[in-house]
Amino acid sequence: MTGPRSYAPDDASVVVVIGSGAGGGTLSRALAERGIDVVCLEAGGRLNMSDIVNDEAQMFGKFTWLDERIGVGDALAGFPTWNCKTVGGTTLHWTAACPRLQEHELRARSTYGELPGTSLADWPFGMDELGPWYERAEDLMGVTGTHGIERLPASNNSLVLTAGGRRVGYRDMHTNNLAINSAPRDGRASCLQLGFCTSGCATGAKWSTLYTEVPKAEQTGHFELRTQSMAVKLLTGKGGCVSGVRYLDAQGQVREQRARAVCVAGNVVETTRLLLHSANDRSPQGLANSSGELGRNYMRHLLAGVVAVMPGEVNMHKGAQCAGVIKDETRHDPARGFAGGFQLHTVMFTPETLANLLMPGAWGRKLSGVIERYRNLAALLVVGEDPAMPDNRVTLHPARKDHYGLPVPLITYRHHDNSRALVRYAVDAAKKVYAALGAEEIYEMVDVFPSTHNMGTARMGDDPAHYVCNRWGRTHDLDNLYISDGSVFPSAGCANPTLTIVALALRQAAHIAEQLGGKNA
Repeated sequence: MTGPRSYAPDDASVVVVIGSGAGGGTLSRALAERGIDVVCLEAGGRLNMSDIVNDEAQMFGKFTWLDERIGVGDALAGFPTWNCKTVGGTTLHWTAACPRLQEHELRARSTYGELPGTSLADWPFGMDELGPWYERAEDLMGVTGTHGIERLPASNNSLVLTAGGRRVGYRDMHTNNLAINSAPRDGRASCLQLGFCTSGCATGAKWSTLYTEVPKAEQTGHFELRTQSMAVKLLTGKGGCVSGVRYLDAQGQVREQRARAVCVAGNVVETTRLLLHSANDRSPQGLANSSGELGRNYMRHLLAGVVAVMPGEVNMHKGAQCAGVIKDETRHDPARGFAGGFQLHTVMFTPETLANLLMPGAWGRKLSGVIERYRNLAALLVVGEDPAMPDNRVTLHPARKDHYGLPVPLITYRHHDNSRALVRYAVDAAKKVYAALGAEEIYEMVDVFPSTHNMGTARMGDDPAHYVCNRWGRTHDLDNLYISDGSVFPSAGCANPTLTIVALALRQAAHIAEQLGGKNA
């Protein structure tokens, strides 16, 4: 326990990790604990626990990635993705829902067969290989409902969801697998049911690499965190391997850090942009893009909200945000008219968000009538499987630059017919849950949410002609360049992706340590 280190810019013995969120933060700690020296470059600043308040509007400005991104097609034009630019990344903003992917979701191509217009793919390994790493990730994060950890209590919002679900015939329902302490654990307090988990967690009960993995990496004496350090280009040396990273510091000065390996965990959009922008004479289409697949197959989960005015008070704003889930529909059942499945889980919205999303542009009695009954509102979110499509992709704007001088990312996303069928079925199913309890009014929110679950664009597979990375997340083109976030997912499933990202990061750390000769590989 020696504390943080400081490494020289020309120290080529370090592994550079770009990003400090679920992938980068977890990987950094796991490598540092194996005696591997790590420099982590984080584009954002570092918040203290005292900076986190239970206020959605305040926190939005404190940690949201607000640099320009342009959505095309069905992506929101001005705000296509909602990620965080801060130490801890989107683990500050997430709801802490930790379901596992299912075996059939790891075999999307084999399970669903031909879906015209898609690029479905199987993972290069199954649950027999991924399962043990899920076990480790769940233990690390303290996921409720695993390892003997008690689930969180049900909020009123959850009780309404469960009661309605039971009336329409659902059976697989509980308060979810959450990386939120139901009792004190790992030096952190238990959940106080403050609600609005996406604002951060003022008590630290919710797992976030800001106050778990990053501090523990610093304690190893093998880790340096550099905040407000925006990676702008990956450098290559003789033989085509990555030799270092060029980045801008807090003052906008150009810096470079040499490296023996680089792991990119920028939450898909930034990961893709960095690799594309690192094109050189040897790799004119972008680094690690000999397959032409980099940036393609972008997946983001299908999201829809359903809000109901119930006969009595619910107070949906009280309690952990996603502490309630119906899992019966996560199965694959072609008889429903689509491939893949979906979850229904509790969610909560502020009055401001409801006014903007539920009835955008509305005013007067229609709007105020709903907001006045805020205490009677119950709400859920549909999270559905999104099939990979080659033309759903992240690219670089040909002319527009941001304040870093980087090309602005273009996120092109259009719904597949399968997706539209799934969402329509899922929204109708959700409405039945609330109607079964005598809901007075039911509203739906479709195609109004930015993406927080970003996947694909650098998928892993055994064939270098069709995949960017191998089964370990190492790029096929460069032996010392790894992708360490959801970019490597071959398929999306309908499970929130963070648990899988953490499991893959732990697995990748063991592999890298073995390759580099770290301890306890």
